Amino acid sequence: AEIIGADPDGSKMDRAERVSKFMSYQVMKQMPDWDMEMDKMLLILPIVGTCFKKTYWDSQRKENCSTLIMPKDLVVNYWAKSLDTCERKTQVIEMPKRVLQERINAGIFLNVDLALPTNQDKVKPNLQNTNPGKDDRTTPYIILEQHTFLDLDDDGYDEPYIVTLEEASKKVLRICARFDEEGINTNEKGDILKIVPIEYYTKYTFIPNPDGGFYDIGFGLLLGPINDSVNTLVNQLVDAGTLSNLQAGFIGKGLRMKMGDAMFKPGEWKPVNATGDDIKKQIFPLPVREPSKVLFELLGMLVQ
Repeated sequence: AEIIGADPDGSKMDRAERVSKFMSYQVMKQMPDWDMEMDKMLLILPIVGTCFKKTYWDSQRKENCSTLIMPKDLVVNYWAKSLDTCERKTQVIEMPKRVLQERINAGIFLNVDLALPTNQDKVKPNLQNTNPGKDDRTTPYIILEQHTFLDLDDDGYDEPYIVTLEEASKKVLRICARFDEEGINTNEKGDILKIVPIEYYTKYTFIPNPDGGFYDIGFGLLLGPINDSVNTLVNQLVDAGTLSNLQAGFIGKGLRMKMGDAMFKPGEWKPVNATGDDIKKQIFPLPVREPSKVLFELLGMLVQ
């Protein structure tokens, strides 16, 4: 903890050490997912360029939580300057029906009628050629938790709120305040000047986006085209080597021999009813070259 001002008797230093030790205890002992989620985030961040940590109090688990949020699951206006200043940010959450019912039972969500969740609208092309499984009782709902500003008291000023809704039905499950008394700034007359929202998310950046966009870049974006080129060159060299080793070509109908595949054993010679000159005239190998040395050198340069 930072010490500000004079500390002649060391009381501020003693308090700072107590605060630091207690907060370290909270992070390492009372937040079991903090250490693992942070390690995971540090491994993913150099690849994707942007990651988020969400720190909040879980009223069901009765503990502080710090979870990793991938950039695809936190939707922010691309030209927003920062998390603190953007007008709206929405977290996409996959929530099983059982967990949703638990929150309804606990009074956290409203008890509204929702259709059964489906995977049919989640089928999208991807690099792994994988698709969601068939709908069953474990199919999750898509819950949108939106941190935004609303004027619910019609005073002409939008206050910070969190609105939670189910994506398919667009039905609101919960609205809660995103501020406390400490965040309310008033003047001498008691009039509200502004309300400072509580920020749940922390953004981690690897390389700032050169065009000024909110989502930053990582090695995945920088090396993506090079990786595609390396894959192409490897395939071309393997294909060229395969054609060069196995070979293929044309056989004239005038050659008197049994057509079809010919199997040879090492050291085996097969008789053919033709002279050597006739065989040369009737067999034409495809003009295949060995794998290009230039492509191999280019491959090595791209890998390096």
